[in-house]
Amino acid sequence: MNMPARPHRDTILVEDAEVLESVAHAGRQHWMKLAAPRIAARALPGSFLHVRCAPRLPMRRPMSIMRANPARGEIEILFKVHGHGTELLAQAKPGEQLNLLGPIGVPFEPSGKRRPLLIGGGVGIPPMVFLAEAMKREKTLAPFVIMGSEVPFPFQARPSRIMVPGVPPATIATMPLLEDWGIACRLASGAGFPGCFEGYVTDLARTWLEALPADARAEVEVFACGPTPMLKAVAALCRDYALPGRISLEEYMACAVGGCAGCVVGVETPAGRAMKRVCVDGPVFDAASVVFQ
Repeated sequence: MNMPARPHRDTILVEDAEVLESVAHAGRQHWMKLAAPRIAARALPGSFLHVRCAPRLPMRRPMSIMRANPARGEIEILFKVHGHGTELLAQAKPGEQLNLLGPIGVPFEPSGKRRPLLIGGGVGIPPMVFLAEAMKREKTLAPFVIMGSEVPFPFQARPSRIMVPGVPPATIATMPLLEDWGIACRLASGAGFPGCFEGYVTDLARTWLEALPADARAEVEVFACGPTPMLKAVAALCRDYALPGRISLEEYMACAVGGCAGCVVGVETPAGRAMKRVCVDGPVFDAASVVFQ
């Protein structure tokens, strides 16, 4: 019997990665740089890792890739300490090794529309950084990145010098890395951080979209990653403005390679509603197709 082709087969690597740098940030957030040349060579924006957080902990944890440098064989992750596994991961020191599975999953696939809108919330920020870095090489694109957090951002925000028409004048805080790349970025939070938009990332996105002329709005496509309530609001945003959107879902998972079906979500397909695995059928899905509870 001929089995149907499975695009994720033979694409996921197992690699022992050396911890190169590890930095703790406020809000129990942690940034880490790893030497993983084989995974770095294949990683794409939106793909993720399944990390063995410590030798004595068999259950792995999924981690978004924030940056990949194939030339140097390095990858970067940013995570929030949330339980026992991530607590152990945060304790890993430079020189130690971590076992990785990756890169896993369907990446973001921009259609080429000139005004990509990237929205990242909390631990959904890393994939947006990776995607923005890929987009900065495309000189025809003018991406706008909105990041949101209710804890201090894992970087020192600074006032932006890049004008963004339609954004409230007091909303000037940006991520320095994106600013240095020449990419427009604004920050949003309900925590009252200086220079940030006071409200949800989707509120700021609506404000920006409302200010765009109709022909400019037709050039927008949306990419997002973050907690489920935020992604549900992003899907509604895309629907209200008739915008194409791709969202990266966050789900707990056991195997991360499609075997256990522990991370399934409802998705509308041409053949009707189906259950899809976030790990290998996603994590990136068409925003209009996801069935939110």
